[in-house]
Amino acid sequence: MTLSAKQRAGKPGYPWLVFLHGFSGDGREWHETGERLPDYPALYVDLPGHGGSADVVVSGFADVSHALTNTLLSYNILDYWLVGYSLGGRIAMYHATQGLAGLKGLIVEGGHPGLQSAAEREARRQSDARWASRFRNEPLEEVFADWYQQPVFASLTDEQRHELIGLRSQNRGESLAAMLQATSPGVQDDLRAALRERDYPFYYVYGEKDARFGAIAAELDAERHVIPHAGHNAHRENPDAFAACLAQILRLRIKDTP
Repeated sequence: MTLSAKQRAGKPGYPWLVFLHGFSGDGREWHETGERLPDYPALYVDLPGHGGSADVVVSGFADVSHALTNTLLSYNILDYWLVGYSLGGRIAMYHATQGLAGLKGLIVEGGHPGLQSAAEREARRQSDARWASRFRNEPLEEVFADWYQQPVFASLTDEQRHELIGLRSQNRGESLAAMLQATSPGVQDDLRAALRERDYPFYYVYGEKDARFGAIAAELDAERHVIPHAGHNAHRENPDAFAACLAQILRLRIKDTP
């Protein structure tokens, strides 16, 4: 099993940047960031249930990680950094903890490392099951109108909310529902301990208006970077600052060999 993806060439000798999008997005949401880092070859992945991978069905994080590995091999990507937002960040963290060769670094934007109690996980499984039922049975415009009223999206303006509803409503409800339940935080392992044992650099990026994930970032053994004038989706709300942050991280960690 492989995932749909688009590649963009970079300079010889530079590691790949493998971008993983958030729930209901697709690889295109990372294009603006990737274009601001032209030296690095980029792979924009469509996760299962999304974009060109809408027909890909998975049963959990292990399936997604295996599909990602197969996709990287199909592009002959042997040295890479993972850059993931929200759902993509959770998948990136899981994938990074599997001890696979080739990973040079991990950059997560607003991704949860895992709930820490059985009660929290059960509550989240039930919540995501209710959302999944709505995605399967109701018009997506109505579901996303409510989705973007959740507290994590409080920093969005009405205009930004309206734009996102229009974009996300182009998805297939059944595909979104299946992926939502397969990768719910309710079925996700707590990855904190595994991430502490890593042998690769780990950076956590979040918007200054995103209090929830700012608090989560403080729990992690990762170098933290705050994006000004942005909420949960910092790379969309302040793309210049986000790309500058990534460029700084990469300059400090990577010896350029053009």
